[in-house]
Amino acid sequence: MQTVKQEVGSLLNHMPDDCSYDDIQYHLYVLQKIKKGLIDADEVNVLTHEEMEKRMSQWIRKICTGN
Repeated sequence: MQTVKQEVGSLLNHMPDDCSYDDIQYHLYVLQKIKKGLIDADEVNVLTHEEMEKRMSQWIRKICTGN
């Protein structure tokens, strides 16, 4: 398992030499979100497809009705 420093180094090595600070920050953000999602999935802190559909329909109903 790589350390955070090693992961960042690997990320930087795969980016083009002319990348911006914003590019680096974005890729670090995405990497962090993916890692969190994988941890959540391993710990079963996720919703089933059916649970997500139910929540989405409730959100859409609230948006459409203004409640």
